Amino acid sequence: MIDIKFLRENPDIVRENIKKKFQDAKLPLVDEVIELDAEKRATQQKADSLRASRNKLSKQIGALMGQGKKAEAEEVKAQVKAQSDELIAAEAKEKELDEKILKIMMTIPNIIDASVPVGKDDSENVEVERFGEPVVPDFPVPYHTEIMESFNGIDLDAARRVAGNGFYYLMGDIARLHSAVIAYARDFMIDRGFTYVIPPYMIRSDVVTGVMSFAEMDSMMYKIEGEDLYLVGTSEHSMIGKFIDQILPEAELPLTLTSYSPCFRKEKGAHGIEERGVYRIHQFEKQEMIVVCKPEDSMKWYDKLWKNTVDLFRSMDIPVRTLECCSGDLADLKVKSVDVEAWSPRQKKYFEVGSCSNLGDAQARRLRIRVNGENGKYLAHTLNNTVVAPPRMLIAFLENNLQADGSVRIPEALRPYMGGKEVIVPKK
Repeated sequence: MIDIKFLRENPDIVRENIKKKFQDAKLPLVDEVIELDAEKRATQQKADSLRASRNKLSKQIGALMGQGKKAEAEEVKAQVKAQSDELIAAEAKEKELDEKILKIMMTIPNIIDASVPVGKDDSENVEVERFGEPVVPDFPVPYHTEIMESFNGIDLDAARRVAGNGFYYLMGDIARLHSAVIAYARDFMIDRGFTYVIPPYMIRSDVVTGVMSFAEMDSMMYKIEGEDLYLVGTSEHSMIGKFIDQILPEAELPLTLTSYSPCFRKEKGAHGIEERGVYRIHQFEKQEMIVVCKPEDSMKWYDKLWKNTVDLFRSMDIPVRTLECCSGDLADLKVKSVDVEAWSPRQKKYFEVGSCSNLGDAQARRLRIRVNGENGKYLAHTLNNTVVAPPRMLIAFLENNLQADGSVRIPEALRPYMGGKEVIVPKK
């Protein structure tokens, strides 16, 4: 969410930003919110004037009563009553206008960074850099669920009977591999100076609307019936929410945190939820990284965060690339974002395994996360990035470490988390 003062003073910049995001239907909102803001400030000025007048008249009443001028005091009391009624109406109008302005401001997209490529959707995202040499083996690479089934490592049919499409049972070596990757990612981030956190897996509605756009909320979040609680779609939600209404000492920044959580997503409107696989699912686990920092440091941290993910995947011998998200593919709160994609030997192409985002002060403005600096208080900047998210990550791991005999090689970095195993062997 951008600053109303910025919009008021730079409406053309806001309009141009909306156009870059191909959301022209929102252009009339700029003029609408400017009019509402002007009306609100006039109402606020009127209310302030009424309060000052009422206070002045109230003092006169005491003086008149002390002089025995009851009749004159009663006349002034009547004026105070009339002004009090006016003030109540003005305050109600001010509140109504505040709510209308906030609703509109929460739908106007954040100002994207000047370096973001302009494009309509993810088909126009731009490759930035590749890390590791993509390899296509000289033997056929089966579909990922077939690899897992050869280890008796997955049961989608049972999950479908229990919960429906988009769920899974992982078992045996595959389940152990899943947990090993999460544990390795946790320690990888701790070794890089991040504080490990296990957050709440449910959050209140004011946190939900603070960390994401209404469109994201509708397509992703599961609401708990009868409660003001939602299941997290990623631990970023509760991690950023941790700082709601807080004033952080500048000396404590940056806050660098890595968090584990299960994640729950409706995947409303998503394609592929019916297919036999674990690429797009309703439930998964993820290790996340979150940074709360000073505004001038956020782009530096942005580069550090995505590089952490690249380094993690390369330590497991998985080739990856980075893909700059174009303007039309950025969620409304994001300033800049890059996807990390892993190589799929079976498909002979890359696919998304993580996303790194700089949200500027958008989340901090919504959640009122401020920093107490030398020159006064200001809004923090927030960033997030996927460390690793199995089981999607397992697709890349299994395909890139599969051997011709059907076994899967365990990279050296992961072996301590797999009981020292150098390879896992299929059951069938």
